[in-house]
Amino acid sequence: MRKSFRLAGIAAVTILAPGLSACGTKAPAPAASETAAPGAMGPAAPEGVSVSGATVKLPAVAGRPGAAYFTITQNGGSAHKLAAVHVDGVGRAEMHETVMAGGVSKMQPVKDVAVEPGKPLVFKPGGYHVMLFDVDASLKAGGTTELTVIFDNGDKASTPAKIAGAADMPAGEGANNGGMAGMDHM
Repeated sequence: MRKSFRLAGIAAVTILAPGLSACGTKAPAPAASETAAPGAMGPAAPEGVSVSGATVKLPAVAGRPGAAYFTITQNGGSAHKLAAVHVDGVGRAEMHETVMAGGVSKMQPVKDVAVEPGKPLVFKPGGYHVMLFDVDASLKAGGTTELTVIFDNGDKASTPAKIAGAADMPAGEGANNGGMAGMDHM
């Protein structure tokens, strides 16, 4: 018994030693694209790119997906591609697009979305949107969380996202999961 405690202690020191040696060393300065912009909660956007109006829509029923909406605007420069979205407190986020197929509105995943200079890219009900899976119960209507967009070149931009309850959708946009109830996933 005593031998197993000794072996466990040696194993723990061997595993933890490299990590402990890093304590006290100064971390490298973050890259320009990872520094916080005034008022932002995380990395700053690439030059000329802004993210605004971020809202996380909680699911109407626990365990079901929620949704995220926002607008990306690029003033000048070359086009970017939005490759992914991350939302704090969410297990998985997938970009989707609503399309009409055979007279039925369906959602389908998208790999990336072009962000063109001078043309706002709007993620909203009935168009591009982000489906949120495994939404943590700690996210509550009226609060905020951080939404981070990730571009194909690795640049990131974060912004605070308002958290809305299932019934908090503006008139005309539906109240059940961002107006997505009854839609088919492809």
